[in-house]
Amino acid sequence: MTSALDAGPLTEPSAPLPRRLAQLMRPELPSLSDEIIAEIRRAVPEYARPLDGPYGQVLRAAVQQNLAAFVDRVAGGDAAAPNDGPRRLGQYEAREGRSMDCLQAAYRIGGQVAWRRIMRVAPRYDISSSIMSRLADALFVYLDELAAQSLDGYLEARAHPGAALEERRRRLLRTLLDPAAVPGPALLDLAAAAGWPMPSTVTVVALRPGARSLRGALDGDVLADLEHPEPALMLPGPLDTARAAMLEAAFPGRRLAAGPPVPPGRTGDALRWARQALALAAEGVLDGGAVIRCEDHLVTLWLMGDRPLLDQVAGRFLDVLDAMTPGQQDRITETLRTWLVTRGTAAEIARHLHIHPQTVRYRMRRIEQALGDRLGDPEARFGIEAVLRAMELRERSVPPPRPACR
Repeated sequence: MTSALDAGPLTEPSAPLPRRLAQLMRPELPSLSDEIIAEIRRAVPEYARPLDGPYGQVLRAAVQQNLAAFVDRVAGGDAAAPNDGPRRLGQYEAREGRSMDCLQAAYRIGGQVAWRRIMRVAPRYDISSSIMSRLADALFVYLDELAAQSLDGYLEARAHPGAALEERRRRLLRTLLDPAAVPGPALLDLAAAAGWPMPSTVTVVALRPGARSLRGALDGDVLADLEHPEPALMLPGPLDTARAAMLEAAFPGRRLAAGPPVPPGRTGDALRWARQALALAAEGVLDGGAVIRCEDHLVTLWLMGDRPLLDQVAGRFLDVLDAMTPGQQDRITETLRTWLVTRGTAAEIARHLHIHPQTVRYRMRRIEQALGDRLGDPEARFGIEAVLRAMELRERSVPPPRPACR
């Protein structure tokens, strides 16, 4: 009896599938991938997220890799390259704080959609029923292998809860920074899974990629996504002196920009302002030390927020300057800006500009002749003052370096 059981399997292994099947299957993969993704997103609410976000990227990559790996197996048998995507997918599910139910449902749906496609395509090529049977066996054996590999990855990630918690916090941060995110029960559940009580206000911090960082110096309630092409942080409440010192210690020699405190539903705006402040600091327009506070530069951010629009405003209110030489424009705008700010006499403006009062009077006559009634119109005067202030800020910008000659 023992010898009979040890002799081998009760059924003969299936014969290899014809390699030409792989040639027939490959053209179907792009559209099949789209069909599977659409069906998974329809049937599994947890995957019904925007495809341009992290969820969609993971889902699309997993479906494409698994389909390609199966076709490679049909084409090359045991010589097919290993596919470690399922293990990583299981790890991802664990770090997202989900059970394996969603992923198992996705595999089941993917197999069903793939088999429906096979049943539609097979009659075109007169594939025999025996080959179809072996192909079905191979497909569903492959799905079982995917599920087993994903379970291994899932259990491995669950064995390291610190990494799973960090991933959930990174996911929470990305969700909070998504302009389409809506505060509600789902977001609160996500915050609870990440061990991060939702505050009434938050501060978003932008920083440049690269350079060294000391993650251990960050406070435990700071959400961080430093692997993103545009890294960001979020901390509860406003940025006080202690928090600023903590950021400087965590990112030595690295410039950061902190947006103003905002409710969790306005973090997309705060991140945009912080990134704008970081860019203006790189140009030399802003100088706020290692940690730039957007609160200290709100007017500058407003004036420099839309440069093409600024050019349009300048063209409307200061078009008369176009006929002057650059030197004349500089002198006239300098005098006009000083008058608008100080509303002083010719003598006072002269002292401020270190020129003769008669020169001021001459320039003011030219200004009155050029601008006419605009200086008496409050709206036009406000527009002129804003444009002149923005032009002054723009003059601080450091021009980009010229490419080296080769």
